[in-house]
Amino acid sequence: MKSLAELQAIREKTLNRINLRKEDAEETVRVVVGMATCGIAAGARPVMLAFMEETEKRGLGNVTVSQTGCIGMCRLEPMVDVYLPGQEKVTYVHVKPEMVSRIVAEHIVNGRAVEEYTIGAAEK
Repeated sequence: MKSLAELQAIREKTLNRINLRKEDAEETVRVVVGMATCGIAAGARPVMLAFMEETEKRGLGNVTVSQTGCIGMCRLEPMVDVYLPGQEKVTYVHVKPEMVSRIVAEHIVNGRAVEEYTIGAAEK
């Protein structure tokens, strides 16, 4: 069991993070990885870890990597949605860990979606 002081410190740290997220919500980039059974079976877990590692390596504190359940198109898994502030959501399909650094560099850092990785390109 943690001491009362340790629990208080954890609480303070968590509240600070929550407040920072609220303040920076308009500037936060969200990366959402489909992690339902179909996504995991297709390799979504290494993709999510690659996004976490790449954003941390680049020091991108305004990027939140999270997971969601079924997105609904199992044949296109692993799928990743990227939400940039003030822009439309971009959905990447058949994502592999080796594609992540390019998505981060071109889309998240420079604001240009990697068209050939998107759902629009896959559906053609």
